[in-house]
Amino acid sequence: MSTSAVQICNLLYRYAECLDRGQLIEASRLFAHARIKVQTPEPIDHTTLLGIWQQRIKLYPCGTPRTRHVISNPLIDINEVAGTATVRSCYTVFQATDTLPLQAIAGGRYLDEFERVDGVWRFSFRDYSQLDMIGDLSGHLLG
Repeated sequence: MSTSAVQICNLLYRYAECLDRGQLIEASRLFAHARIKVQTPEPIDHTTLLGIWQQRIKLYPCGTPRTRHVISNPLIDINEVAGTATVRSCYTVFQATDTLPLQAIAGGRYLDEFERVDGVWRFSFRDYSQLDMIGDLSGHLLG
C-alpha cells in the first residue's frame, strides 16, 4: 500500500475512533475543509455537522456513545500528480449498552474525496447520505 493510501485510510479510521471515543469536536475538525452531503439539498460544513451530532448522538456517563464504527472495504483511487483521491468504503456501527446486547445498529457506505495540501491529505468531501441498513438506534440517537 502506498504512503498516500495509508495516510488516507488513517483519516477514515481516525474519524471512527473519534466518534467511538465521544470526541465529536475532534471528529468534526477532520472535515474542516470539506463539503458534506446529508439529506438536505445543499452540502453542509463541519460546524453544522458537529451541531447535528451534538443534538442527535447519545453520550453515556463514560463520555462515549458505546459504539464501534467499523470502516471496511476501502476502494482507493489516488491521483498523485493532482493530489486528489476518492474512496468508496462501507461502514457498520455496533453498539452495546447496559440494556442493549452487542449488535449491529447501522450500516451503509461512504463516498469520500480527499486533497493533498502542503504534503498532508485531508477530507474535501463526504457523502453522508448512504445509510443502507438500520437496526435498533434507540440507544444511539436522541429524540
